[in-house]
Amino acid sequence: MKILVIGSGAREHAVVTALAAGGSGVHGVPVPDAERPELHAAPGNPGIAALATCHDVDPLDGAAVADLAVRLGVDLVVVGPEAPLVAGVADAVRAAGVPCFGPSAEAARLEGSKAFAKDVMAAAGVPTAMAHVCATREEVAEALDAFGAPYVVKDDGLAAGKGVVVTTDRTEALAHAVACLEKRPGGTVLVEEYLDGPEVSLFCLCDGTTVVPLAPAQDFKRALDGDTGPNTGGMGAYSPLPWAPDDLVDQVVTRVAQPTVDEMRRRGTPFVGVLYCGLALTRRGLRVVEFNARFGDPETQVVLARLATPLAPVLLAAAQGRLDQAATLHWRDEAAVTVVVAAHGYPGAVRAGDVIEGVPDAEAVPGVHVLHAGTAREADGDLVSAGGRVLSVVGVGPDVAAARATAYEGVARIRLRGGHHRTDIAARMPVLPVDA
Repeated sequence: MKILVIGSGAREHAVVTALAAGGSGVHGVPVPDAERPELHAAPGNPGIAALATCHDVDPLDGAAVADLAVRLGVDLVVVGPEAPLVAGVADAVRAAGVPCFGPSAEAARLEGSKAFAKDVMAAAGVPTAMAHVCATREEVAEALDAFGAPYVVKDDGLAAGKGVVVTTDRTEALAHAVACLEKRPGGTVLVEEYLDGPEVSLFCLCDGTTVVPLAPAQDFKRALDGDTGPNTGGMGAYSPLPWAPDDLVDQVVTRVAQPTVDEMRRRGTPFVGVLYCGLALTRRGLRVVEFNARFGDPETQVVLARLATPLAPVLLAAAQGRLDQAATLHWRDEAAVTVVVAAHGYPGAVRAGDVIEGVPDAEAVPGVHVLHAGTAREADGDLVSAGGRVLSVVGVGPDVAAARATAYEGVARIRLRGGHHRTDIAARMPVLPVDA
């Protein structure tokens, strides 16, 4: 099988790694070359280049991506990031006659517009936070006063995981809302009720009709230890969740994912790809925080590290509308923890071009693999930083504590001038609200 993966981050490196590993798991028995899919990526990164042939194609250019897929004769295109999906890249690929794992531009509005997602959830009876959609400063102010603190304000459009502010400071909340409105004239922001309880991420593979859940994970969005500092795209994650209710996955499929997929099909815009369910386990029960239309980063890094079933046939089945015929997913007993190493200044203005050292040393630690995100290779061969989140260091172990220790042993061997990471990823397990 030939597969083209679109994107250049650690999420895409994780997908490529899982595809290359077949059903052995990332640290399992090596798969014979004859059984591995032929992998291509556009544009990829230096880490992906070790496993796939990289092509210098703009991932937002649907025509160019479709042309590349046809020229390569691939059997499947997997679109990683949200921006190409919202831009309609999956539509262009399908129009060229190539199976694509990723929703259409219309279906990707579940992520591209939080107001649209709220409308779908209301129609489908999916439990979520109450919200006001606001188009003016005055409407925002009224909504903030109606809900009270803590205040939750969300940019209605794509914001690379940094469009949400949760604060007890009304001035900060209002300022964030106004900045979002000014950034996107004619646009809107959402002001929501605050949801108590721990958050969970659950990815569901969808073919427009059938829903197949993956293993749940939890990520860490704040930049600094103790869940302080500004929001980021994610500073780490772990899976499984020993503290989560035993029936959590079944609840999410029954009450959230399947009704949403059914509603999207009813509207004539079937959802094919990953429905990322961002959830809060509140005192009043399960609530949806947000939907994304693709694998999440950094949760993908830990979820796919635990997958024991070959990934390629399952993604192809989803793209071809026959997910009900795909193999049952099996999971390794081990836990996985990932820690993000970020560049100087992240999540603000970042400094690029700093030399990265120690990646081979980190990967010499048993149970560690390193996934590239914001990296580049200089002409002299040096690996350098080229983005905000630079690397994801993944550790696998018999339980979360062991996986965490392994991941941090790998992080300790990496050197990046000005780089930083959180030291408390997966250090403490959350406590469910009493009435949850």
